[in-house]
Amino acid sequence: MKRYGIIVAAALIAATGLTSLAARSEEPRLGDIKRTHLMKEALSVPGREVVQVRVDFPPGVVAVRHSHPGEELVYMIEGEREYRLDGRPPVILKAGDVLLIPHGVHHAVTNVGSGNAAELATYIVETGKPLLTLGR
Repeated sequence: MKRYGIIVAAALIAATGLTSLAARSEEPRLGDIKRTHLMKEALSVPGREVVQVRVDFPPGVVAVRHSHPGEELVYMIEGEREYRLDGRPPVILKAGDVLLIPHGVHHAVTNVGSGNAAELATYIVETGKPLLTLGR
């Protein structure tokens, strides 16, 4: 009986992992970037969740214009990126820099350095909404 319980638990864990991987693969593609999902948790504010993602860009890669259903907090880990937020002048961030992208603001991002550019993106977003929507 104990063995059966272990098998059932393993199957549930595998199914949960496959479901979250499938959901992630349904996100629109922003370009040739690598997104490593680190966490997703409900917040104490009803209808809101926090999602944390490491985003890596090879040199010259552009994340096409997009927006999020909440705020995005960017912390640059390495490299240099240019952020183009609608209604603002472009800004270049380097390792250690931070940026707040307000709810719904469309933006595009380009690796303008000679190496990998990585950020830790923390999203405070509406629960159940797609994490990103491509811009028009």
